[in-house]
Amino acid sequence: MRYSSYPALAGLLSLAARTGADPTWPAATDEMEEIVYQLQGFKGRLFNDIITPCNNEAAGPGRVTASEWLRVGFHDMATHNRVFGTGGLDASLQFELTNGENTGPGHNTTLKFYANYYSSQSTMADLIAAGVYASVRSCGGPIIPLRLGRKDATSSGSTGVPQPQNSAETFRQQFDRMGFSTEEMIQVTACGHTLGGVHTEEFPEIVPAGTGTNGQKPLDTTDATFDNKVVTEYISGTTQNPLVVGPAVALNKHSDFKVYNIDGNATMNGLTSATTFRDVCKTVLQKMIDTVPSGVTLTDPIAPYAVKPVDMQLTLNSGGSSFLLTGYIRVRTTNRASGAIKNVKMTWKDRNGACASGSCSYTATVQGAGTGFDDTFEFFPISTNIPASSGISSFKVTVNLNDGTSESYDNNGNSYPLSDAIILQKPQSCLLQSSGALTVSALVRNDITTAPSLGISYLTPRGVVRNGNPVPILSSTIVAMTKGDCVGPYTFYSASYTIAGGLSYAAKLSVTAGSNSDSFNKASDLPGSCATFSGTASCTTPGSGGGGGGNDPDASSTVASTVAPSSSAAEPSSTSSVVKVISSSGIASTTSTTSSTTTTTSSSAPTATGPARKLTVAGYTRLCCATEGSGVRALAGASFAYDTMTLESCASNCTGFAYFGTEYYRECFCGNTLAASSSEAPDSDCNMMCAGDATEYCGAGNRLELYSTTAGTGTGTVTSSAAQPTATLGRKNTVGDYVFVGCQTEATEGGRALEGKFWADDGMTLEGCAEACSGWEYFGAEYGRECFCGNTLRGGSAPAPLADCSFTCTGSPYEYCGAGNRLELYRLASASSASSSKARKRSRRESGRRL
Repeated sequence: MRYSSYPALAGLLSLAARTGADPTWPAATDEMEEIVYQLQGFKGRLFNDIITPCNNEAAGPGRVTASEWLRVGFHDMATHNRVFGTGGLDASLQFELTNGENTGPGHNTTLKFYANYYSSQSTMADLIAAGVYASVRSCGGPIIPLRLGRKDATSSGSTGVPQPQNSAETFRQQFDRMGFSTEEMIQVTACGHTLGGVHTEEFPEIVPAGTGTNGQKPLDTTDATFDNKVVTEYISGTTQNPLVVGPAVALNKHSDFKVYNIDGNATMNGLTSATTFRDVCKTVLQKMIDTVPSGVTLTDPIAPYAVKPVDMQLTLNSGGSSFLLTGYIRVRTTNRASGAIKNVKMTWKDRNGACASGSCSYTATVQGAGTGFDDTFEFFPISTNIPASSGISSFKVTVNLNDGTSESYDNNGNSYPLSDAIILQKPQSCLLQSSGALTVSALVRNDITTAPSLGISYLTPRGVVRNGNPVPILSSTIVAMTKGDCVGPYTFYSASYTIAGGLSYAAKLSVTAGSNSDSFNKASDLPGSCATFSGTASCTTPGSGGGGGGNDPDASSTVASTVAPSSSAAEPSSTSSVVKVISSSGIASTTSTTSSTTTTTSSSAPTATGPARKLTVAGYTRLCCATEGSGVRALAGASFAYDTMTLESCASNCTGFAYFGTEYYRECFCGNTLAASSSEAPDSDCNMMCAGDATEYCGAGNRLELYSTTAGTGTGTVTSSAAQPTATLGRKNTVGDYVFVGCQTEATEGGRALEGKFWADDGMTLEGCAEACSGWEYFGAEYGRECFCGNTLRGGSAPAPLADCSFTCTGSPYEYCGAGNRLELYRLASASSASSSKARKRSRRESGRRL
């Protein structure tokens, strides 16, 4: 939930760069700041997942993924023309993959990974620059200052990427065109070639088939460490760099030698100091990623916030008299002692700049911790009710330390803005990801006279072949919103749109009216069905006792609907209380009430079976609606979350546990005991429909629809159960050519248990993982959606109880796909002990060369 326009990118962080202060929140760089720094752990963005550790070969054996990220940065920049101001780091590489200058699969697979983070606030060009920063840092290199604000090209640029057969003078001229001196040409080449190697697939004449390891010859003996071995081995004459020695010499394709020797090795001799090499690489690699087309102004280097609000969201509670404010205060703890923070206090002002309710603060203790390459963070959850009549306008943060001191943060004297003028109401919005059908409901405060519109930024795949453009098209559209009904000081508006292309989950949503906006909301946060809203608050204008306002509906207004009705809804019989109701089928209706009568009408449309409580589900009996535990999960045995959640699928996930419970429409929890602090709640609290079945209830925020194998008769109405599945959940002894080994822990010695190849997919199955790992001795499925391949198991990985591997595969509810830090492990049936021993020796040789 983000509001108003951002400051201009140019100079946005100048204050932060000079004084160490945070940028003023919200900032245009916020999304990229999280992608770059908020990497692992709680709310981790996982941008470094396939380059950490540095020897990760996610794209296949012999392909050091971090080196490919670094190469993408150079290849994208290399067509820059300093005279004409064209080219540079602008993501034009996506259109240049088949022009003969950018060979091999590495560019394609790198851009495909970056596309997972592509949005209106994270350009592909900025992501390429961030990839250079991340790859270098992951491999132990210097921290390259990262500026933002790059703009993406919409077509290919000029040719001109240096090729191995070029002469030394041609190289000098090409780098001069890019804006690099002869000395800088040598430096940036050495810095870029400290990682990875040359591959048979791209250059079979330089690395003939069978002469490398896994189709690759490294550029130095530590091809997965950012160090100056590429320099020292060259100077000492011991280098095996295939661009210096070997078949490339006779072919006149020994390009590194031509570059390094152009000044008689003077520059290379100057890089034999490890410290000098790091310092020089920091400078020239920053110049590389800062080389942009004319007209592009970059920000000052970004840095992580000391204190940052994250995912702040207002939601109108049932009844319409109060908001639920949720989110997190993220505190950077990099330079703090462990456990130094006691709590965080948030103090807010109402929409009039005061505190009309008399209570305008909330104190939170830490919920989770996250890490980056060089930083640590703690997250403090916010969950508090705010009167809708007084609202909120801004807040400040106090960090209370265990030594009795405190620190105050006021957003550079501006307070942190949190407007209640427009609110995207997520429970009454929904996205059916299978079809892309989107419905958005928003609340507009009644003193806002401008009609709102829905802005949708979304991605559409290009339908590319292997070497085609893997980056989806970023498009946007604006949809007019239909006026609905008034609840207290707000009026509902809604709009519907179908997002084509199968990437609807990646869309970002903004509701705007004049200068007011609730922007950059993730469509993936929306449930699969629109929940019903019931309100009793009389229509008012903020600051008055009633009587309407700019958005006060008149008696003849058309009811907002999630689908176009064939006729207008009937006129309400009374205006004393008019609320918007969106049924689980997606059809909007109005309910008009007085003290004695209730009239409900809806637009004509097909109706679906209404939701009801299910007494029994797959051998479990409904217990009640239950609260979460105090400071702990009510059910702590296993957990799952997916957008096709049903009671049946959760019961299947929890097979073997005494309890299961669904929560917040898409979450599933299992356990053999119920936390003592969990208690029964009214059934009306569990009011969210299941994401995968709008006729079933799946709890709500901090509320579980609770079932037990030992419960007595539950409450509710028995409804017809869904058809029984034709398969059952269980272990698979064989998958393709592989046999089941068991549940296996991740490694404890600085890497993954299986480090050959990595793949993640929301449609993961064991069969798909086995196919992706064809040719590898092992494959393992982890965390429901991740697949790892390898020829050996890294040290510290050990067998675990089968019960630990409790996650079902995201692409098949009948298969297990490991769990957090647990692999569902398989091995080639044909792997003999002799071949296994050989594979281990080969892996040890490769690992030794990289370390």
